[in-house]
Amino acid sequence: MSSTTAVSEKKQEPQGMRKNGKQWHPAKKAFRPGSGLTSYEQRTKLRMATAATKAREKEMKEEKEAERKQRVQAIKDKRAAKEEKERYEKMAEKMHKKRVERLKRKEKRNKLLNS
Repeated sequence: MSSTTAVSEKKQEPQGMRKNGKQWHPAKKAFRPGSGLTSYEQRTKLRMATAATKAREKEMKEEKEAERKQRVQAIKDKRAAKEEKERYEKMAEKMHKKRVERLKRKEKRNKLLNS
């Protein structure tokens, strides 16, 4: 019997008298819902996982942008070649075929020297 009274005495160590007079109610603690839910290790793991996902997403976006730029460049090159071909065709109507060929070679050399 003495053991049960000792347990009940440990249970009810009051901080002081309650103002409302309800000393039989258990003492309440402050409500802090966020404290103690996640440990430091869990938070660091979560941060590392999110950083890895962000890095992967960034890599994928860069790849996608590079592919898009490559397609755009291919279209631009194709258009430039088409315009050049049309220009040479117009020149061929007015000039002799061999002279047009000489001009092509000359422009090609100049283009290589400039770039």
